[in-house]
Amino acid sequence: MRSSTLTVTEAVRHFSDYVSRVAYRNESFVLCRGKKAVAELRPVPMGGRLGDLPEILRSLPHLSESDAAAFAADIEESRDALPDEELRDPWAS
Repeated sequence: MRSSTLTVTEAVRHFSDYVSRVAYRNESFVLCRGKKAVAELRPVPMGGRLGDLPEILRSLPHLSESDAAAFAADIEESRDALPDEELRDPWAS
């Protein structure tokens, strides 16, 4: 997303308009005082719906069989390298 530069004075004079542009057009603005950037006005990041997760996962690139096997072997090797420590109860006094 590309940001437009805007003076603080201009933002104050037309604040409602700029907030609407951020909210409805997904625009963002860098606010400047003099020639120095001092703030940013941008949309709040929104999360996706849980129901969209299966489609998102399907759209991701997949590992080949050999890459998946190598990854699994790396995970096992890393687990084996960890020291054997007894789990402690964090609620015990």
